[in-house]
Parts: sequence; structure tokens; C-alpha cells
Amino acid sequence: MAGDPYKELGVSKGASADEIKKAFRKLAKELHPDKNPGNTTADERFKRITAAFDLLGDAEKRAKYDRGEIDADGREQFRGGGGRGGGFSPGGAAGPGGARAGFENIDLDDLFGMFGGGAPGGGRAGGRGFQTRGQDVRATLEISLEDSIAGATRRIQFSDGRTLDVTIPKGAADGQVIRLRGQGSPGRGGEAGDALIELKIAPHPLYSRDGADLTMDLPVSVPDAVLGGKIPVRTPEGTVSMTIPKDSNSGQVLRLKGRGAFAAGKRGDLLARLIVTLPEQPDEALVKFATDWRNKRPYRPGK
Repeated sequence: MAGDPYKELGVSKGASADEIKKAFRKLAKELHPDKNPGNTTADERFKRITAAFDLLGDAEKRAKYDRGEIDADGREQFRGGGGRGGGFSPGGAAGPGGARAGFENIDLDDLFGMFGGGAPGGGRAGGRGFQTRGQDVRATLEISLEDSIAGATRRIQFSDGRTLDVTIPKGAADGQVIRLRGQGSPGRGGEAGDALIELKIAPHPLYSRDGADLTMDLPVSVPDAVLGGKIPVRTPEGTVSMTIPKDSNSGQVLRLKGRGAFAAGKRGDLLARLIVTLPEQPDEALVKFATDWRNKRPYRPGK
């Protein structure tokens, strides 16, 4: 059986409706399960103050309680003969219409919004004993391309101040949603909702993305372009060696299979676009080579 609802909320019997609402809001902030995870004492107290406000927050119920017509649990009091009722209401319902919502004087969407969601169940909370699942909460987490390929653990902070460590699976795709069960808004007597984390892959300074494929510009020296050879290539998972064929030109694209990103569960390729590059400092040997080549074997690009 519930105790004195006035004592539960810490108000006098002559308190105004605003004073009762203010006292409930203050206690609800302090005792909410999100702020007291695993604290069964706080959880019990939270249920008691909620039940107290169910009663005192409804002007009609409060008046009946003050007159002794119902008890702190909302059950009608047996009064001997005569008068209304003459017995207990079936199932402990508060009056002929059953248990009614006792939150007409407070915006539950505003109250539970402090904890990451609206009133559980998407509307007004029901009477004592009514259970609803908490709402799901949604958030976006920006990750690096490297994290999406190799996997990682990253921390995210919600607007209510809570933080969660999110495990990013290997091969995560842009727009993929990770569901963290029970990490959403708390339920009203029922289970909490889930947290839905949408992954967004941040732009990369070296690679551009096209679905699962990655494209990069790869500088190549003139000797390597003319004679061919092996050069180091940076990939999202480290540096590998790539063979440059003889007589390569700028704009030519070489493919490293299976070194791209992920999309729809499949891995793409890394496309390296060759950029034949001259040395930053003058090179006499290169100048002599180019002079002799132009004099002996002149050619016009595109012909």
C-alpha cells in the first residue's frame, strides 16, 4: 500500500497545484533511472513519487483522497451503507471509469524530454500499474574512413549528457545504423527504448569515395613512368607496393583490388590515378635527357 502522497512529494496538504507540480518535477529529475543506474532505492522512490503525483496531480482524485473517499492507491474506501459505491472498485480502479491519467497539469513530453525522449509510448502516461516501453533515441556519429574499414570503438554524447561507447564493426558502410538495445529513453514501468546510431563517414583528404570504390591521385616520377618500376602506395590499411608499367602517362588508372571501402557488405577497389610529376628542384640530367629526346625524336602530344 502506498504511503501519504503529500509526504512522498514533500508538500503540505494545503499546497497549490503549482507547488505539487514543482515538487514532482524536482524529485523526478533527481530520482530518474537514467541518473541512478542500478540504484534500486532511487528506482522505488521514483515509482512512489510518480504514483503520488498520479493522485495529487488530478484535481478530482485529490479531492476524493482529501475527503477519504479513496486511499493513496486510488482505491475507493468502503464506507458501510449508503453513499456512493458501497465497496471496492473492481481491480482497484479509481472511480467508475477506471484508472485515469493523472498528469493533466504537467507536460510529460517536456519532463521526459530531459532524458532524451518524449513521454514513453508517445502520449500521456496511464495510471498506476500501466507499463509502456521507452522511446527510441537517434543520433549521428561521424567516423573516419579508416575506422569504417578496420572497426573501432568511439564515444558519443547525447543531449542529456549521457555518453555511450559505440563499437563500430569492421566493414561499416556510410549510413549504416547501429542499434544499442535498452540505451534509449526509459520506459514507464516497462523496458527502456533503444539508441539508434547512424554512421557517417567523414570526407578524406586523400581518397574520394564512389560507393565502395576509392580513388586517389598517385604522383609518379618521370623515370618510373618511362621505365616502369615498383613504388609505395598509401592505402587505408597501410602502405603497399604497386607496379607501374613502362610508358605510363598521367591520367592512367591502376587498380588495387579489395583495397577500397565497403558498401552493401561488399568491399570495393582502390583506383590510383597516375600523375607524372617533375622534381621540385632543377635536375640537370633530366634537362639533358629531355633536350636530346626533343631534338632526336620530336613528337606532339595527342598525335
